[in-house]
Amino acid sequence: MTRLHELHEVEGQSPWIDNLTRPSVLGGGLQHLVDQGIRGVTSNPTIFEKAMTGSDAYDEQFADIVSRDSVEHAFWDMAVDDVTGACGVLRPVYDTSGGTDGFVSLEVSPALAADTAGTTTAARDLHQRIALPNLMVKIPATEEGIPAIRTMIGEGRNINVTLIFSLPRYEAVIEAYLSGLETFAAAGGDLSQVHSVASFFVSRVDTEVDRRLDKAGGSTSGLQGKAAVSQARLAYELYQRHFSGPRWEALAAEGAVVQRPLWASTSTKNPAYPDLLYVDSLIGPDTVNTMPDATVDAFLDHGTVSRTVDDGVEEARDHLGRLADAGIDMADVARVLEEEGVASFAKSFDQLIQSLSDKANALKSGS
Repeated sequence: MTRLHELHEVEGQSPWIDNLTRPSVLGGGLQHLVDQGIRGVTSNPTIFEKAMTGSDAYDEQFADIVSRDSVEHAFWDMAVDDVTGACGVLRPVYDTSGGTDGFVSLEVSPALAADTAGTTTAARDLHQRIALPNLMVKIPATEEGIPAIRTMIGEGRNINVTLIFSLPRYEAVIEAYLSGLETFAAAGGDLSQVHSVASFFVSRVDTEVDRRLDKAGGSTSGLQGKAAVSQARLAYELYQRHFSGPRWEALAAEGAVVQRPLWASTSTKNPAYPDLLYVDSLIGPDTVNTMPDATVDAFLDHGTVSRTVDDGVEEARDHLGRLADAGIDMADVARVLEEEGVASFAKSFDQLIQSLSDKANALKSGS
């Protein structure tokens, strides 16, 4: 049994891998990770950009598609094939977990982050193209994304809500899930088949808060490197509060399952901090931690399997208060990080399409 197995079996947290490539799906790399204890897969435009431009594994399919269709259609066809293959690898995990784990996530186009109707249509289309029970479509938790999330849950579709950076936005995400379940129940839907995670981005919070603290100067000693874990622990408190009580109990009685908090962006960006700061500090039941390859390797090697997600909740609340006293506006931090996150994924998507366009032009010219 590996530390990843213990993480799930002892503490109730599901480790997912934040990477998806065709060579890994077809060559057994993903299956090896599953054997080591990985229970789900996430992807994003940046991951696909690296996979598709850094490997020749896509060349034959790409050449065939662009001979008769657009570059962007070629991307989606290739991404759908990768996700479908990964869903096949993870399907035994889905089946043996009773539908709790074994999910593979695919994101709608980042160009739709401010387009509610477009996001809704795109998410529905992906679910129809990949008609598998262990697909999760990722929708960003922008203001425009929240209504699309509610609509998709109301149709009984699995959604990975991504790019959450603040506690108020997380509460809006929970509300979208609960009201979506109520809509689905009213239509006679089977609530037990609806699954969702709420992806709270972690390390980027410390990066932005620390930058502001450095700029502020003065007496900020002891404040660096603690905002992200503090906010995530308070997010878990919100999760416990909202997934209990009469409203939730009524949904649970009809078969509803909780929307689990997912800790994303968990690789440590500051080399001065422990490499597993955002894993070891946020372990607890009914949570997911999606890690890049290096973080998975580090946890397998020296991770600590111990419940920590609800340690020091009052200290976490106090820390955010001290940050406010130091002039750190967490609402503005979240706004900046959301804008940067959306822009980063959009840039990766644009770069990917440009690289694929260059490759298509080279194929047409015979070079």
